[in-house]
Amino acid sequence: MDGLPFKKRFLRTLQPLPFYTKNKMFSAAFNRYINNFKGFSREIWILTIITFINRAGTMVLPFLSKYLKEDLNFTYSQVGWIMVCFGLGSMLGSWLGGKLSDKIGFYKIMVFSLFSSGLLFFTIQFITSFTGLCFAMFAIMTIADMFRPAMFVSLGTYAKPENRARAFTLVRLAVNLGFAAGPALGGLIIMGVGYQGLFWVDGSSCIISILIFAMLVKEKKKTAIHGNEQHQGAVVTSVFKDRIFWIFLFVSFATAMIFFQIFTTLPLYHNEMYGLTEFQTGLLMTMNGLLIFFLEMPLVSIFERNSVNKIKLIFWGSLMMTFSFVVLLMNAWVGVLVISMILMTFGEIFIFPFSNSFALSRAPKGHEGRYMGFFTMSFSLAHIGSSKVGMEIIARFGYQNNWIFMGSLGAFAVLCCIYLQKLLRGEASGIK
Repeated sequence: MDGLPFKKRFLRTLQPLPFYTKNKMFSAAFNRYINNFKGFSREIWILTIITFINRAGTMVLPFLSKYLKEDLNFTYSQVGWIMVCFGLGSMLGSWLGGKLSDKIGFYKIMVFSLFSSGLLFFTIQFITSFTGLCFAMFAIMTIADMFRPAMFVSLGTYAKPENRARAFTLVRLAVNLGFAAGPALGGLIIMGVGYQGLFWVDGSSCIISILIFAMLVKEKKKTAIHGNEQHQGAVVTSVFKDRIFWIFLFVSFATAMIFFQIFTTLPLYHNEMYGLTEFQTGLLMTMNGLLIFFLEMPLVSIFERNSVNKIKLIFWGSLMMTFSFVVLLMNAWVGVLVISMILMTFGEIFIFPFSNSFALSRAPKGHEGRYMGFFTMSFSLAHIGSSKVGMEIIARFGYQNNWIFMGSLGAFAVLCCIYLQKLLRGEASGIK
């Protein structure tokens, strides 16, 4: 060592410095994270960008009930019925979007849906009667939610089979980032120009995003699912005869139903049980968003590279969501809210990217739209039921019984996942 030149001895002395080591480790970790976003086609990135623009511009939804109650002076009952019409329109739109994607193609449905709903958002601000808004909300959501199954089919077409789950995850990240930015911008617009400004911005974002898509992305025919992506049981002639898919739809509905408690009953519980402010509840939501942003894509990449069974991942996700409500029963310590949110977040990471991918891979050629239509309908139905059922249970029996109900629903979804794995093994071996 003593015989080494001074310069080499000096550099060796610098090498183990904590700052240098940490900087090198950070650089390697950052590069690994960025590598998870490589390998996507140009069309997938454009879909991601327009999804972000559209979701960031979706400012009406977070403030809709507030607008109806405070600006138009509707009763709580009237607001509730308008939201029911909102949900029913979403369900019909999901079904129509899926069916028409198979008939005339996902590209035309996507362009029609976003452009038309953009125009409707411009006009809906001028409708102020209760009956008029019930019909208007039903109509606008029917057209707007035709986009979702068509967009899922487009991801299956433009993404490579080996990175399809990551493509779904990439678009989910765009949705989450858009929803994070939208409400904050919406609040500023309300303060500046009033609620009417939201309708103009929302309509404009729909039209701008779909014009970008139409100019930069050419229509492409749907591709067949290849290799291990397609299950042998997907040769069924009708979605109604696919027993495995309907059990899977129940799992999707159940997990979405309990997940949506984040936006309905949980914020109320935070305040009434623990006295948390809106800011503190917002911090818990921010933690959820940050964990999704930093962990979902790397985890999905690992599972995809190792070809981990999708239903097995959905099983573990359902189990984590179930325990996220079980821990809420131990209400003597405010820290359970953090534990519950972490469990819910990891459940979300394990379930949603792979449920999207499983639903699409289950569809036989030419039926992708129908399958994705029913899949998105399960989320629309869960959105309607989550707040209504949760609020009714809380009003009649209290928060603890709502957590027991939601946890039990999650446990039943876990059992359904175990049964699904058994059915899929039998299907693969030719046993009916």
